[in-house]
Amino acid sequence: MKIILSHHAKKRLVERGIKMQDIQETIEIPEYTIFKGNKKEAYKKVKNKTLKVVYIKEDNYIKVITLIWK
Repeated sequence: MKIILSHHAKKRLVERGIKMQDIQETIEIPEYTIFKGNKKEAYKKVKNKTLKVVYIKEDNYIKVITLIWK
């Protein structure tokens, strides 16, 4: 499924040095996911940090809202 980034998520990707591959892997094979209404929070350990990806799943794509290192 196609993954698109919000303007906010694009800014966080650059400033936090997150790779698109890490986002995709976190969404597709997370260690765990928290459901909050229509939003999902996917978590995955990447190297020595945990990446949190907040996204919404639409019919034909996934829209990433924000990215956070935990």
